[in-house]
Amino acid sequence: KIGIIGGTGLDDPDILEGRTEKYVDTPYGKPSDALILGKIKNVDCVLLARHGRHHTIMPSNVNYRANIWALKEENCSHVLVTTACGSLREEIQPGDLVIIDQFIDSSPCHHPSKDRKK
Repeated sequence: KIGIIGGTGLDDPDILEGRTEKYVDTPYGKPSDALILGKIKNVDCVLLARHGRHHTIMPSNVNYRANIWALKEENCSHVLVTTACGSLREEIQPGDLVIIDQFIDSSPCHHPSKDRKK
C-alpha cells in the first residue's frame, strides 16, 4: 500500500478510484486531514493533504508525526511525498519532476506537533 502526502496542488483526491474518507486520531493528535483511501491502477493508496484540503495549515504547523503515524497504521509500506517549490537552476522548468538527493533540515529542534496543545 502506498501513502501519498500531497503538497499544494498535488493533493487531488480525483487521482484515486473507488475512494473513501477515513478520519483518524493518533498518539500525536489528528493528521492534517482525513485519509482518502482508494486505488491507482489497482494499487492500494492512501492520500493525505499535507496542508489540509482547503490549505488552512501553514508548513510550520503541519503535524508531521501524526501524518506518518496515520499512514503507518493504514499499513502503507512506502510513502511518496510531493512538494511545490522553485529552483535556481534555469534548466529546471515549472512542472518538471525533480527527485532530491540532498536535504537540509532547517527546522527547529523541538517538535511543534508534540508541543502544541490539543
